[in-house]
Amino acid sequence: MLKNNKLTGKIPLLFKSVLFQNSSWGIISQILQTILLSLFFVILARKYSTAEFSKYIIATVLYQLITAFSAMGLSQWFIREIAVTTNKKDLVGKFIKVQLYFGILFYAVNICCVNLLYEDHFIRMLSVLVGINIIFDNIINAIKCLNIADFEQKKTFIILTVEAILKFLIGCVVFIFPMSLITLSVALIVVRFITLNLFIKVGSSSLINLKTLWKYKISLSDTRYLVLLNWPFIIISGVSIINWRVANILISKMLPIADVANYEISYKIFSIAQILPVIISSTVFPLLIKLYIEGDIERFRVFYRKIHLYYLLFGLLSFTFIYSFADFLVPLAFGTKYGIAAAYTKQMFLTILVFPTAFLQANLLIAMKLEKKDMLFNIVMMLVNISACFLGLHYLKTLSAVNYSIFFSFLIFHVLQDILLVRGKIVTMKQALSFYLITGSFVSAFILLNKYINANWLFVIYWFTIICLLISANKLKELASKIHPNFSKEAIAESELG
Repeated sequence: MLKNNKLTGKIPLLFKSVLFQNSSWGIISQILQTILLSLFFVILARKYSTAEFSKYIIATVLYQLITAFSAMGLSQWFIREIAVTTNKKDLVGKFIKVQLYFGILFYAVNICCVNLLYEDHFIRMLSVLVGINIIFDNIINAIKCLNIADFEQKKTFIILTVEAILKFLIGCVVFIFPMSLITLSVALIVVRFITLNLFIKVGSSSLINLKTLWKYKISLSDTRYLVLLNWPFIIISGVSIINWRVANILISKMLPIADVANYEISYKIFSIAQILPVIISSTVFPLLIKLYIEGDIERFRVFYRKIHLYYLLFGLLSFTFIYSFADFLVPLAFGTKYGIAAAYTKQMFLTILVFPTAFLQANLLIAMKLEKKDMLFNIVMMLVNISACFLGLHYLKTLSAVNYSIFFSFLIFHVLQDILLVRGKIVTMKQALSFYLITGSFVSAFILLNKYINANWLFVIYWFTIICLLISANKLKELASKIHPNFSKEAIAESELG
């Protein structure tokens, strides 16, 4: 339980240093990765026919869906447990061994699923090849969790950047010397295997190697106990990917196959926007756990609210940018044959208004050991999304139904989180409602003004105004602190956190 401990400046300085260092490495690395992988994706969209590209997407999506369950949701549990364990090496070895076994099991599940869902031989062949990555990904993700727990994300970012460079080079080969998608898939498996070896040799801090990994014995009863103990994490991790990727399966069954590619392009652009909050959250999450364990309620609240504000602004920035420039950027990148994807991308980016803060609040609940509540909220979100998506596709026969279903489900998810946080006195009702009021007002004003002002100029004017308002609010706050020098405990915590 949180307590009001004495406020000191040492921990916040450490937090700011760790947050800045890890996030800086992540942002720089991810910018480079995003550029390279986006170019790789663009090359595929341009060099292969829409039908071939769509089938490759289907195979990839199936693999990603299965991967979401293959880790059995143990990543966040591991990050939380390694912070308090007395035998770190043993925990790491057993965790990675378990992930290896699950990877093999779910690779078999992937093959069974594709044979049940699709009769197309090409999709089945691609799924068999692409699905091998499930085994590699499970081990890689386990080592990535170790780096997050140790605040050593720098290693992860460097290795993933190397992988992105190798994939881009393969894309360059495809651009110059066309190859079949089967050959391309084999080449990508080789790259992933190289990445796996780099993680084992460089990314694991010498805690594991193939010889030591072999010696760890994991019984069936141990595995069953671990899964049953942490089943909420399994559902949470599975639901999160289902919300995004099940749409591809529904679209492939209920709409023309070209819409699979249009949706994937929209999602790919959205996933680029997700990068910044996800990177920062990989550092924020263990810091939230640390603050919660130490029991400093004021610093816990202030730290969360500051990150919440940054995420809110990021969501507004991302939406307004895409709303202003998607019509130009999407056809430029993917070609005129995918020009219609620009409109669908704008619709999908409604979700970026609530995704970053919802992601933060989910991490907050898990840090507070409320993962069962978060699991229930995720299940509600998934059911709303799938139901609305299925009904929308059935009756409206348009891709827009998918985008609006995702947004509506995330909005409900966000509201449920806010209700719990208000009851837990982490935020006030006024603070929770202000998020919706600010977001709704700013977005409505932007869309309305877009009818009268050129979109490019409106984006610049709009954000110049917001920056001026933020600077003015900060100046007023500084003035108030001088007039009223007797800070409350929360004000002291906020000043020390910067």
